[in-house]
Amino acid sequence: MLLLKTMKEKIRQYLIQHPGRQILNNKYTPSAVVLPVFRKDTDWHILFIKRTETVEHHKGQISFPGGRHEPEDKTLRDTALREIHEEIGLPPENVEILGQLDDSLTFTSNFIVSTFIGLIPYPYKFKPDPGEIAYIFTTPVSNLLSNASFQKEERYIDNHLVRSYFFYYQNEVIWGATARILKQFLEIWAVLSEKQPG
Repeated sequence: MLLLKTMKEKIRQYLIQHPGRQILNNKYTPSAVVLPVFRKDTDWHILFIKRTETVEHHKGQISFPGGRHEPEDKTLRDTALREIHEEIGLPPENVEILGQLDDSLTFTSNFIVSTFIGLIPYPYKFKPDPGEIAYIFTTPVSNLLSNASFQKEERYIDNHLVRSYFFYYQNEVIWGATARILKQFLEIWAVLSEKQPG
């Protein structure tokens, strides 16, 4: 329990001192996700969802629980907590928000994604929405920090250098905005745990 509390507080303090950068752009739709973390045995894990082929955006992609900001949401934090409840059945009171990462853009669907780090309970009986979620899976943070799981590509699009990131876990490929968000989180994790990410 001491390790749990120590890393939890390290993350919280880091994000207080390094608040996430916000993107303001009327051409993009505001949205929010929870990056869910939990401790299992001796390792920390991250929860991901695989979207169904029937959702409007990001069909079949690996992502974090989340979605677009709705009028009833007072804040983007409220959006993230509402969405994790709707998508995997985890009520807001069971998610401890530790802080916020930088905003990210989805270039094909035109969303601004605000990301909140959420400590979630484990074990827990999740209830994924079958209309949106094909399945849930988790992976140890230590696996994602390894060189073997990470690849980077760089290319020019309209004379702009674009970096793409890919994380591999078993048969899953994490890419796009989710990979960019994950990379920032892992860089913070590496600093706090004094490990170097892949």
